[in-house]
Amino acid sequence: MEPLICFPRMGVLRIRRMSLQMVILSLILKRARIKALVKDKRSTEEAFGTYVECMVGNMEDKSFTKKALRGVRAVICPADDGFFSDLMDLKGVQHIVLLSQLSVYRGSGGLQAIMNSKLRKLAEKDEEVVLASGIPSTIIRTGSMQSTPGAERGFDFTEGVAAKGRMSKEDAATICVEALDAIPQKTLIFEVANGDEKVTDWKAWFAERMKMVTS
Repeated sequence: MEPLICFPRMGVLRIRRMSLQMVILSLILKRARIKALVKDKRSTEEAFGTYVECMVGNMEDKSFTKKALRGVRAVICPADDGFFSDLMDLKGVQHIVLLSQLSVYRGSGGLQAIMNSKLRKLAEKDEEVVLASGIPSTIIRTGSMQSTPGAERGFDFTEGVAAKGRMSKEDAATICVEALDAIPQKTLIFEVANGDEKVTDWKAWFAERMKMVTS
């Protein structure tokens, strides 16, 4: 597998919506070339050695982002931190995979809705920028992220499930990485949470899903 993968600016050892470690490990197993934008280069290199090319810099600096994205053909953004909210040159990028918690934020109420208001705005902006980019994109709207083992349960892709459902971080990482091999002709958006549906062939699953979008 040849594409360079570019992560958002979060430090690899800093956990937020999902575990970046799980995504990186999945990519390493697929023998992908990985370029990561991180805050802590040393800890990332200690964790993954030469498997990951680390870059540290100011994402507000357009010259840095242009350099960081040079040669990058696919971008995985596994967290809603406003990565796509800043104007950046995505020239050369052929596929964007965005993990989104937007459905969770929109589905929250009361105090939780107030606490999530900033994250909701960032998630909305991320999706807006990705949709407006014109780059083939896969937006995966998941249920609330849980630190539970992956591959123990199946999935539920029912529309509306992400707002109230839950999702293993490991399973979310798997879907992000599997999505790389399925570049849609136009933006593919779907919801997912853990459920009862088993997926044994992700290539076939994505092919069928893209067929539904284009039909």
